[in-house]
Amino acid sequence: MRQTTRTRSDPDETRARILEVAEDYFRRVGYQKTSVADIATELGMSPANIYRFFPSKGAINECICGRVVQEVAELAFSIARTQGPAAEKLSKLLMTIHVHNKTTLIKEKRTHEMVAAAMQENWAIIKAHIERVTTIFEGIIREGIAAGEFHVDDPAEAARCVKRAFVSFLHPMMIEHCIQHGEDTEEGLREQIRFILKALGKQD
Repeated sequence: MRQTTRTRSDPDETRARILEVAEDYFRRVGYQKTSVADIATELGMSPANIYRFFPSKGAINECICGRVVQEVAELAFSIARTQGPAAEKLSKLLMTIHVHNKTTLIKEKRTHEMVAAAMQENWAIIKAHIERVTTIFEGIIREGIAAGEFHVDDPAEAARCVKRAFVSFLHPMMIEHCIQHGEDTEEGLREQIRFILKALGKQD
């Protein structure tokens, strides 16, 4: 008789279901108020069973945060892959991330709070996300150099400078601060984009 080979589909499905329930709780009540017991109860399992798939509540937090920031990375990648001048792509990418983060603050307050805390506490998933986005900046800058749009000697350094120049427009806590003080964040961002494009050597 032919023996059926067991697969990992059931554990994978259970893990995915745990994250689905956890994310739903995070969006409704916040990640800090969500306990492993809450997640387990919703799934009809024991907390000990949750720990078979995730070593800690922090591991669940990181996974959910990773899913959230992956949305930002996918937006950035989709813009970077489009055809067109590098300056336009960089401008659109920065504006898109800013608007996405601001929309999350307004419409998904609990998600905003989690990402803000993750950035403040320097979670590993956030460090990887920032590096990924900075690499996308670098790729666009390299395209601009090759096309004669930008005139800088070190695209990697330029990308890091772009990252630092736009922290106040991309960091969730800083966006929240600006909104609370009635600042027009998008107009400020457009001004900063014009400045950074000149710094990259773009001619009007």
